[in-house]
Amino acid sequence: MKIKHVAIIMDGNGRWAKAKGFSRIEGHKEGTKRVGDIIKASIELNLEALTLYVFSMENWQRPRAEVNALMGLLDSYLRREMKKLADDNIVFRAIGDLQRLPKTIQELLEKFESMTKSNTGLLLTSALSYSGREEILNAIHGMLKNGVKPEDINEKTFENYLYTTGVPNPDLIIRTSGEMRLSNFLLWQAAYSELYFTETMWPDFTREEFVSAITEFQKRERRFGALPRIYSSK
Repeated sequence: MKIKHVAIIMDGNGRWAKAKGFSRIEGHKEGTKRVGDIIKASIELNLEALTLYVFSMENWQRPRAEVNALMGLLDSYLRREMKKLADDNIVFRAIGDLQRLPKTIQELLEKFESMTKSNTGLLLTSALSYSGREEILNAIHGMLKNGVKPEDINEKTFENYLYTTGVPNPDLIIRTSGEMRLSNFLLWQAAYSELYFTETMWPDFTREEFVSAITEFQKRERRFGALPRIYSSK
């Protein structure tokens, strides 16, 4: 079964660090190393899109020191990696309430998007200061603001007002660390996504397990509410 888009909830950095006697920040630092591995694997597997849940709206509630450290890691990662990723033909976009991010990071995100807008390879989406519920509310506000008539609202119209407009819905959503929930991630887009949960913490999530998750997906039968093929003619 063809897979176009994989989305990942990268979870477990803090617990990974605690288990090893490190600070939570060290866990986040280690987690950034896995990002490059998974992006590279996605390119090699000819995926059309990869979406990473980097920082949720709820993450703003964490201790200020941790939030500041996370913003620092994001700043460093963008400065270090965006030219290389642009050279790898990646198309980058960021989604979420980006205005809440530090101005310097907003500028880096804009620069990254501009650098890659003419590329034709993997669409890499970073969900930052992101909330699935907020995205849905923003779509409703957008339609009201533009005077969309109730009779003209359908799924296609609605999707045109989402952050992810133009991006195929994720075929597969992976969550690391053993937690088994979406945590406000791509709530509309995930309606018929296949889910893959692993006990592996994000810093230990290897290319091999990523490939294994995709291989398992390819064995599944996606019916989107229809009957299995063996019953389709009855």
